[in-house]
Amino acid sequence: MNRIRIALLGIMMILSHVALAQEDSLQTENNTKAVTLKDSVSETKVISKRIKVDGVASVVGDFVILESDIDKSFIDMETQGMPTDGITKCQVLGKLMEDKLYAHQAIQDSIVVSDAEISGEVQGKIEYLVGAIGSMEKLLNYYNMEDEQTFREELTEITKMAMLSQRMRAKILEEMEITPEEVRIWFNGIPEDQRPVFGDEVEVAQIVKKPKPTKEEVEKTVNRLNEIKRDIEENGSSMAIKATLYSDDPSVTENQGLMSLSKKDGFAKEFKDAVFSTREGEISEPFETEFGWHIVKVEKIRGQVVDARHILIRPEISDEAREQAKTELDSIRSKVLAGEFTFQTAARNFSDEKETRFDGGVLRNPLDFSTRFELTKMDSRLYSQIGDLKGEEISQPLMEDTRSGIVYKLVKVIKRYPSHTADFSQDYLKIQDLALKDKQLETIREWMNDKIKDTYISVGSDFKECDFTNNWLKK
Repeated sequence: MNRIRIALLGIMMILSHVALAQEDSLQTENNTKAVTLKDSVSETKVISKRIKVDGVASVVGDFVILESDIDKSFIDMETQGMPTDGITKCQVLGKLMEDKLYAHQAIQDSIVVSDAEISGEVQGKIEYLVGAIGSMEKLLNYYNMEDEQTFREELTEITKMAMLSQRMRAKILEEMEITPEEVRIWFNGIPEDQRPVFGDEVEVAQIVKKPKPTKEEVEKTVNRLNEIKRDIEENGSSMAIKATLYSDDPSVTENQGLMSLSKKDGFAKEFKDAVFSTREGEISEPFETEFGWHIVKVEKIRGQVVDARHILIRPEISDEAREQAKTELDSIRSKVLAGEFTFQTAARNFSDEKETRFDGGVLRNPLDFSTRFELTKMDSRLYSQIGDLKGEEISQPLMEDTRSGIVYKLVKVIKRYPSHTADFSQDYLKIQDLALKDKQLETIREWMNDKIKDTYISVGSDFKECDFTNNWLKK
């Protein structure tokens, strides 16, 4: 759906709406072709043939949703490996209308996304799709697109709308909290036989040793970053291409090193210091964080938000350094098993992971920041590390490639919790999370109903029998 086609279909829809207001029809049709036949008695008959083209499924504010958009949504789901069995066109249209309402209101509220953010996201999506399908040619055939430029234009428009939609939804829910009393009322309102059941859970602790690079390897890394910096500054090389080719950041394939950040974001202090002390268009000197060595180029300063592109290079770790880390962990493990000190004490004294060492190595669940992990929802990598551990058993030294580089670690299950029906005191954090999500859904539902009343919305005749979650039909 290129922008010209959107505009034409939008005009055709509006004209059709005015002319056929009583019928409330939003179908787009070809001009009627008439063929006049004269028989022997000069009797004239007009034969009309109506041919349906890409129909308008809905209009939300300034946005037109075509029936082909619904079909493309199914294609996108299949490309991403998502099951589509049981998903109806009505459900997909409802979701598309929600996204368009968010985007429409975002524009009204002057919410913006930068061209750099959109460009980075589009490039990442294209690279992902090309990798999944095999080549750009196959990708264009798959989506029935004429050429790469047309495809990029359409994907850019879709991506912009998606980002506007996400930011509008985030704005609606920003700073939303729930009080303990609200949680209690919500939980007590659930009949006892309908309360959630939490599966088997565990608390896990770890001791981490991070092999250190030699001074020579660090110097080699800094020199490499300086070479890249000079090539960009003196020869006009592309920072985006350099990031794609050389950066060790795993997200580089999606964003070519581009990110947007404010001083409130949870980036490493050294990283934020470098970004916010570099002027627009300039590249920083190499600097170190726990993840390795970086350079950053400030692409654009937008008030309190900075669009910056970075390259991360990790110094090589020698085999000797790796073996030393494993040997240290073997020694720690033996002393814990011999009773010289506890696992938690060893973590506080010997672990290189500052995020967990002061908690005795105990891990936090990223879903709710509690210390418990439900086995059926645990990260597969962590599950494989603790799945065979029994009782007080401690794992052998394990190697793991993390965001901050190669590490070696010992893991231990500190406590096990059997499957049980939710208990308010024992499972408060999980219950709080469920109650907050329910409150957010209710807030979104109220926002939707309010904006639907004030926004021009029309649904095509083929979808008027849909049982939508929201009141799109304004009944």
